Amino acid sequence: MTDLVAPHGGGPLLPLMAPEQERAGLLEKAAALPQVEMTSRETSDLILMGMGAYTPLAGFMDEADWRGVCSDMRLADGTFWPIPITLSVDSDVADALKAGTEVALVDGESGEIMGTMIVEESYRPDQNWEAEQVFRTTDTAHPGVAKLFDQKAANIAGPVTVLSEGPYRARYRELCFTPQESRAKFKELGWAKVAAFQTRNPMHRSHEQLVKTAIEMTDGVFIHQVLGKLKEGDIPAEVRVEAIDAMIQNYFIPDTVIQAGLPLEMRYAGPREALLHGVLRQNYGCSHLIVGRDHAGVGSYYGPFDAQAIFDTLWDGALEIQPLKFDITFYCKKCGGMASARTCPHGNEDRVNISGTRQREMLANGEDVPVEFSRPEVVDVLRAFYQSAS
Repeated sequence: MTDLVAPHGGGPLLPLMAPEQERAGLLEKAAALPQVEMTSRETSDLILMGMGAYTPLAGFMDEADWRGVCSDMRLADGTFWPIPITLSVDSDVADALKAGTEVALVDGESGEIMGTMIVEESYRPDQNWEAEQVFRTTDTAHPGVAKLFDQKAANIAGPVTVLSEGPYRARYRELCFTPQESRAKFKELGWAKVAAFQTRNPMHRSHEQLVKTAIEMTDGVFIHQVLGKLKEGDIPAEVRVEAIDAMIQNYFIPDTVIQAGLPLEMRYAGPREALLHGVLRQNYGCSHLIVGRDHAGVGSYYGPFDAQAIFDTLWDGALEIQPLKFDITFYCKKCGGMASARTCPHGNEDRVNISGTRQREMLANGEDVPVEFSRPEVVDVLRAFYQSAS
C-alpha cells in the first residue's frame, strides 16, 4: 500500500481548533473581547479552518494574499489557492481595530462565539474586480456575486483560533469527518487511491454511474456532500443524507464508498470553485476529484466543461489531487443501459434525462419517476420530503 496524498502545500495538516480542554477558558476570555460578526459563509470558512480542511491557511487572508489569489490563484508565498477566504467588516470597525487587537468572531445568525482572531491588517478590497476574477461576472443575479457585493466595505486579516465546531459535528456526528479522521478511515480500509465525489444534490442514477466508474479506477470513493447553506430550492442536507444512504445500502458493495459531509457553503464559482473543492479533498486524503459537467456552476455563467479545463491551466505542483473528468451520463433505451455523451451515439429521444425542476414537480405531484433515472428507494425518500413540504 502506498501513502495517501500529502495535504495541500506539502506540509502537515493545520487544524486551527483549540484543544477541547482549553476551549472553556478561551471562550470565557473571548466574551470580554471586541466582537466581529460573521456571515454564514465566513462562519463556514472558520469552521473549515478549525478542522484543517483549509490547510495551509492560518487565518483570514491579508491584502497580499487576497490580491494574489484573485489575480494569479497564488498566495503571497506562491502556494496555489483559487478563491479568497476573507472576513469583512464596516469601514469604521476596521479603522478602530489597531494591529495586534484580539477580537471575538461571532456567528451572525446564532450569536455564538466561534473563535478569536488577532487583527494584523485591514484593507478595502475592490469587490467588482474580485467578482470579475473569481466569478467571471459582476451580475448580481449570480448568487455568489450577490453575496460578495453584500459584504461590508473592509476586510480584516490575521491568524485565528477556532473555539466551536458549530452545529455540524453534533447534527452529523457520523458524517462530518475531519481530514485527520478521513485519512485514518482510508488507511483502515487499505485505501491509498481515493476519489472524492462532491455533491449538493441527492444522487440519481447518473451520479451512481460516475461513482461506480470511479470505483473501477481507484480503491474507493468518498461521497462528500455539502452540509453548509445552499441556495433556495436545494434539497436539505438531512434529506440528502437519507437518500444517499438508501442508494449506498442497496446498490454499492460494502467498503467501496464512504458517505461524508463538510460544512462548506457553496459560492457557485464554477471553475474556480472546482479547484477549491480539489484543495479541500486533497487535505481530506483524496488523490482524485470527480469533475462532471458544469461542476459547481449555476445558470449559464460557465461552459459545461470549464471546470474540467481549468485544471489543465495549472502549473506543475500547484495541486497534487487530479481530476477525473466525466461527460454527462444517462440511461439510453437503445443502448439498454447507462451511457455517456462520449459513448452513446443515439439522440435525446432515446435518453432518459429529467431536469431538476421537472423531477421536483413529479415528486410533489406523486407522479412515477422512471427507474432508469432514479432508484426507487431514493425516490421514496424524496417523495416523502416533497409531499410533507407541500
